Amino acid sequence: MAILAKKIQPAKTEAIEETKKVLSEYENFIFADYRGLTVEQITKLRHDLRDKDAQLKVFKNNFARLAFDEMKIADVAQYLSGPTAITMIKGEANEAAKVLFDFAKEVPALDVKGAWVSDELYDKEKIEAFSKLPGKKQLIAMLMSAINGPARQLAATLQAYVEKKQSEGGDASAAN
Repeated sequence: MAILAKKIQPAKTEAIEETKKVLSEYENFIFADYRGLTVEQITKLRHDLRDKDAQLKVFKNNFARLAFDEMKIADVAQYLSGPTAITMIKGEANEAAKVLFDFAKEVPALDVKGAWVSDELYDKEKIEAFSKLPGKKQLIAMLMSAINGPARQLAATLQAYVEKKQSEGGDASAAN
């Protein structure tokens, strides 16, 4: 746990404010232990996350803890121990979580600790289960496909009826 000094140095105050400024731009956070990852692996992970509208950043744990406290997100302090990388997410949190867990399968050194998603604290198991859910865009595509399926079948049936009537030599509109 961080020990708050009575008099904080101006440079540290600025660093805490900068940390708070960066973190306040995001709503969802995933915390991971990155110990053992190479620079190339971290660079690849950052690139993969960028595609999902997320960013991986490392802050001093005490600065991050103070910034989260000021943002009224105090519950995440338990995840801010040891080497911790914070994935900050603007897009869909489950998409970024999926990237992290897929990367962790390839590189076991990455250990997801937990997350703060939609104003709720997630432990490792819960964020892993969350990562397996389809994203918002996928759900909308699934819904549209379900809605369009019967309409497409009806249109095909009507078209087949018209073609059948035309091949019989009659006018399809006269049959009605």
